[in-house]
Amino acid sequence: MKVEGQDWFYSKTVKEHFMKPKNFLNDLKEVKGFNGYGKTGNMKCGDVMEMWIKVADGRIKGCKWRTFGCASAIASTSILSEMVTEKGGMKIEDALKITGKEIMERLGGLPAVKVHCSVLGDQALREAIKDYEKKQSNKKTKQNK
Repeated sequence: MKVEGQDWFYSKTVKEHFMKPKNFLNDLKEVKGFNGYGKTGNMKCGDVMEMWIKVADGRIKGCKWRTFGCASAIASTSILSEMVTEKGGMKIEDALKITGKEIMERLGGLPAVKVHCSVLGDQALREAIKDYEKKQSNKKTKQNK
């Protein structure tokens, strides 16, 4: 694929997730019943990422996201949303261990100047998990009163 006279320098997987992102949020109605929300931004490139998760039985059963960002940020978050929901949903403690390197490996790599984009998704995911855990803690506190 040519982009303004240059060859497409992303992997086939990056291209797929950029052109047809998975679990992208089209309408806020889609996250009704989701119980964790995270938002992060990277001022270096101007990207902003939002992520919603649905946790049940300690596993991430649903993940929706939206971003204002480049192809690398979009593809990275798209594949991350699949990683955390495949095989019945990833355990929260395992999701917290996901690294930008693992995301890049699943994508088949990213150009060196775009590596920073791979961390937006996992940062938004960590914020969403933190929000979920805070809500669970508050719920338990209210139940114990």
